[in-house]
Amino acid sequence: MLRIRKISNPYLGYNLSAMSAVREILSGQFPELWKDKIEKLDEQLVNPLKFKYQSFLLVAENIHETILGFALMKYMPDLHFCFLDFIATLPGKTSSGVGSFIYQRIREEAASLNVTGLFFECLPDDPELCRDITFLEQNKKRLAFYERFGARPVINTLYATLVKPEDDSPPYLMFDSLGNQVPLSRLKAKKIVRAILERIYPDYCPPEYITRVVNSIKSDPVSLRPFMYRKKINTSSFNPDISTKHKIFWIINDKSSIHDIHQRGYVESPVRIPHITTELEKTGYFRTGKSSEFPDRYILAVHDKKYVDYFKKVCNNLKPGKSVYPYVFPIRNSARSPKELSVRAGYFCIDTFTPLNRNAFIAARAGIDCTLTAVNELLSGADSAYVLTRPPGHHAERFVFGGFCYFNNNAVAADYLSRFGRISILDIDYHHGNGQQQIFYDRNDVLTVSIHGHPSFAYPYFSGFPDEKGEGPGTGYNHNFPLHEHCTPDEYRKTLAKALKIISQYHPDYLIIALGLDTAKGDPTGTWKLAINDFEANGRMIGAMKLPTLVVQEGGYKIQTLGRNARAFFDGFVSARINPGNKKVSMAVNNES
Repeated sequence: MLRIRKISNPYLGYNLSAMSAVREILSGQFPELWKDKIEKLDEQLVNPLKFKYQSFLLVAENIHETILGFALMKYMPDLHFCFLDFIATLPGKTSSGVGSFIYQRIREEAASLNVTGLFFECLPDDPELCRDITFLEQNKKRLAFYERFGARPVINTLYATLVKPEDDSPPYLMFDSLGNQVPLSRLKAKKIVRAILERIYPDYCPPEYITRVVNSIKSDPVSLRPFMYRKKINTSSFNPDISTKHKIFWIINDKSSIHDIHQRGYVESPVRIPHITTELEKTGYFRTGKSSEFPDRYILAVHDKKYVDYFKKVCNNLKPGKSVYPYVFPIRNSARSPKELSVRAGYFCIDTFTPLNRNAFIAARAGIDCTLTAVNELLSGADSAYVLTRPPGHHAERFVFGGFCYFNNNAVAADYLSRFGRISILDIDYHHGNGQQQIFYDRNDVLTVSIHGHPSFAYPYFSGFPDEKGEGPGTGYNHNFPLHEHCTPDEYRKTLAKALKIISQYHPDYLIIALGLDTAKGDPTGTWKLAINDFEANGRMIGAMKLPTLVVQEGGYKIQTLGRNARAFFDGFVSARINPGNKKVSMAVNNES
């Protein structure tokens, strides 16, 4: 598995090692590069006003989080163009496809900014410009590589001329139109070339050299070198595929159906998934993906190993169709727990109605893989992702399961993402998100917010009070909004606005939504009466945050309206993110539930 993620804050603990790897690649691949330019890399990312451009650093890393390559791109919004400063891979990775993967992502990033095009430099393949003929073949391969994407040298200018007599191989100025068929005008090109030479090379190119190069641009529109390395030209292939970039990455837990409790009144049933899927497939908002496998260490970062081992072992030992319900709840002693597996269920559980069976572990474990796959999509640049999974997870704490929940998907995602920035979890299930609260109660890198039925009447009854604010370093980073039994939709939206204001003031880099649809009218586990238009409004308010967002499915048990409510939520969510002026995108909603 290879992913490309953007580094915006080079000073985060996790990014320090990535920045070190980038500098190492820079030094190895560009030994002639000025040392101070490498040292200024951090500052370029955080101080765009000083340099008159915004820098984007994208790193390619494998599943072991080893940096395999990177690209540094500058965006100059005043002239509406991008300049690719560096693209490099680890030695030995040049033929592995990593470079192509990175360049494709750079093109997508530039195209999403609606720029005139992407400019960069490439060493010449002309023997008259390159004295050292040993580099000619390598230069030809690079130019052939870029031609595959439609990028070619700008010709009939003095750009490829030496700044100093002792220099060699003056670079071509390359232009990638990103599939844009509008020719590059002479006036636009002159402004762009001046900006490149003045801002990228302020200490190297003297003013008279810059003026001479700029004035040499005579053609209008600017001329590009004919294709030399491509036999067949298909200009449509030059368009970067950004049509899917803003679609929601959607992953469905394909193991959810095997966890089926054949018991009258058990509402957390497999039928929930197809009811939601059927409605969401009609929208066109999503692009579906398949899950990858992730090691247990991500689970063990938030769940106690003794609990995880017990959960796995007891499920493996149960016969198909056999379920164990907790019925003995000993006062927990860190040194001792009941030896009998069936009795020990109460040691690790908070209620009597969450069973263990052979498939519970398999389904819950698959949910973690789905969630982390979606997280990787966010880190790779996706705007949003949705994990449709069951069993749910937000009641699972570090040491215990309950409330139909075994592994806390939200917490695993938040802990993983916290290495890359500030995280906020907003739980909008009818029931308190006690799992996230307990796991992050003493941490200040994950803000937890929950809107739920008051614990005086709503499960889990023992947590979710407004005075639970966190402890130690986490004080002030947990917020509960318990609402009364017959809360109206208008009251709910006012509370949601308060919660979103707290999140906004926290300035998270990523937002996780624990999406409960059990706030709906008639839900067998709730008392509120949210209708389709209310879910659309809630989705719109959350979407308006415009944050990279992971939505994880939690509750929602009124099958008759479950799919329509999910669709309404995403109608609002999408409309706020891509078309904020319109309240509806594809669906006329009403007050029916």
